[in-house]
Amino acid sequence: MNIEQIYTGCLAQGAYYIESKGEVAIIDPLREITPYLERVKTDKAVVKYIFETHFHADFVSGHVTLSKETGAPIVFGPLANPSFDAIIATDGQEFPLGDITIKVLHTPGHTMESTTYLLKDKNGKDHAIFSGDTLFLGDVGRPDLAQKAADMTQEELAGILFESLRNKIMTLSDDVIVYPAHGAGSACGKNMMKETVDTLGNQKKMNYALRADMTKEEFIKEVTDGLLPPPKYFPLNVQMNKEGYEDIAEVLERGTTALTPEEFEEAANATDAVILDVRHQSEFVKGYVPRSIFIGLDGGFAPWVGALIANVNQTILLVAPEGREEEALIRLSRVGFDGTIGYLKGSFEAWKTSGRDYDTITSYPAEELKETLSDKNIPVFDVRKETEYLSQHVIDAENTPLDFLNNHMGQFPKDETFYVHCAGGYRSVIAASILKSRGIHNLVDVGGGFAAIKKAEVPVTEYVCPTTL
Repeated sequence: MNIEQIYTGCLAQGAYYIESKGEVAIIDPLREITPYLERVKTDKAVVKYIFETHFHADFVSGHVTLSKETGAPIVFGPLANPSFDAIIATDGQEFPLGDITIKVLHTPGHTMESTTYLLKDKNGKDHAIFSGDTLFLGDVGRPDLAQKAADMTQEELAGILFESLRNKIMTLSDDVIVYPAHGAGSACGKNMMKETVDTLGNQKKMNYALRADMTKEEFIKEVTDGLLPPPKYFPLNVQMNKEGYEDIAEVLERGTTALTPEEFEEAANATDAVILDVRHQSEFVKGYVPRSIFIGLDGGFAPWVGALIANVNQTILLVAPEGREEEALIRLSRVGFDGTIGYLKGSFEAWKTSGRDYDTITSYPAEELKETLSDKNIPVFDVRKETEYLSQHVIDAENTPLDFLNNHMGQFPKDETFYVHCAGGYRSVIAASILKSRGIHNLVDVGGGFAAIKKAEVPVTEYVCPTTL
């Protein structure tokens, strides 16, 4: 038996490749299926099953294409209702794989079809669970995403999740290995550990939601407390996972159309395309095609695209580092953005060389911010998450988290210079590009973000934990 976790850091997502006696099961595959096919070929094995833990909201799974290419059936748990052919398993149903067995444990709560897959070894001993979004390391799946589909409140779903955890998962042996669908950084939970594999016994000790003495009422309150609104692209990804989607080969063929600067400009003028620049932020600030939105490949690319562009049907024109165009298209497709109609051949340098107008972002080092603030009161906007801001922030800075930048547009001055920063310089350039695309040009990016601000000894607040008297 061989179990391999295939972890994708950009999505904080874990897919699983399980092989026994030349038979393979793949759980929650990514959309680009070539790595799985190559691995199966190397192992001289066949894909027997494709298991889906639920209809994912944060990425488009590769189940449809993988089934088409291999002939292997897609397996969902109870209550799933996909638009394509699939095995809808019953609770407790077992699927033989070589000399091991995979058993279905219906664990609703995150969604009503959510299912955990229990792997039993050749001796019939419980070995591991593939818990999807039911159980994470340090957390459990948020119960607010399926409210509309289930016609329930988040509190009702949380109550169902409590029963699933107590009756189906916590009854298993402490030495059972937990393989979750996501790790720290995913928007599917709020308190995940950085580790991606653990034992159930350790989770019973470490995970707040698995406390043995926890009442259902306490569970519901703690699990639903502090949930931020989910990214707007989530329902659209659920729809694609449930109804099917275009083959990724067709997406890549269309998106890898190389456009000269003239053709690129014509396409931009003739369509409602978003110009998406995925180069490094240090390159973007020096020059970019006017009205471009920056979301760099070398950061949390796909989730930020989903959060900020939101509509997966949006037409896109791509500006990428030369040689990384296909990588960008694959990563866009992981979150359902299939509408790229071409890329700028020769990247931004070709645009600049053609003599066309381009824009820049003013970016100053943190030392400049310190000198400026010592002389005058200039507005500072911090686009980090609220928790980061509350920990420490520049004195009098306003918190306008990038995730919800649209909600804060009215706060930015229209005719007065202001500074914008994040933690390290990635998110602030995204914010700056969005603001400039909306006609707000009187901004200065703080290079290096809050890390540089602290190093430059710009005055910051210190969070003081309140004391109970």
